[in-house]
Amino acid sequence: MRPIDLIYKYYPLEDELRNILLVHSRSVTRKALDIAHNHPELNLDESFLAEASMLHDIGIFLTDAPGIYCFGSQPYICHGYLGADLVRLAGFPRHALVCERHTGAGLSLKEIMEQKLPVPHRDMTPQSLEEQVICFADKFFSKTHLDKEKNLASARKSISKHGEDGLARFDYWCELFL
Repeated sequence: MRPIDLIYKYYPLEDELRNILLVHSRSVTRKALDIAHNHPELNLDESFLAEASMLHDIGIFLTDAPGIYCFGSQPYICHGYLGADLVRLAGFPRHALVCERHTGAGLSLKEIMEQKLPVPHRDMTPQSLEEQVICFADKFFSKTHLDKEKNLASARKSISKHGEDGLARFDYWCELFL
């Protein structure tokens, strides 16, 4: 698969939104692959990591986040499952799971229900090691400060806003991947 083909299908214009998506996704891809290289004992599928990292945020254009040039109608938190729908439609169900499960530190059904989040009521926490690596790598990069990788404390602080369960997942990944 060539992730760029699917990205260009939904982001046909060479504009700021496509630039944000590509720069962010390439940063996440680099970090995910660095984790794979630093942890050969995990036996991660590097081809899949590269492809799925590039696609994890493909659904952002469907959301309302004008600060990053997204002028869709859905709340930003919906970008994961919306992107997953696009990637599934293209015939890549495993890649779609990364899209769906990367938001925050993943979203458990309990978190979705307690926080009354506007997403489908199902478990959306990363399951495979590859899903976990991409979700973890994503936490170090924002779409508003494309040129800067967050340090561990900043990444952890941004996750803490999503509740204790997500923070516990993030802390576990720190032990596993750093």
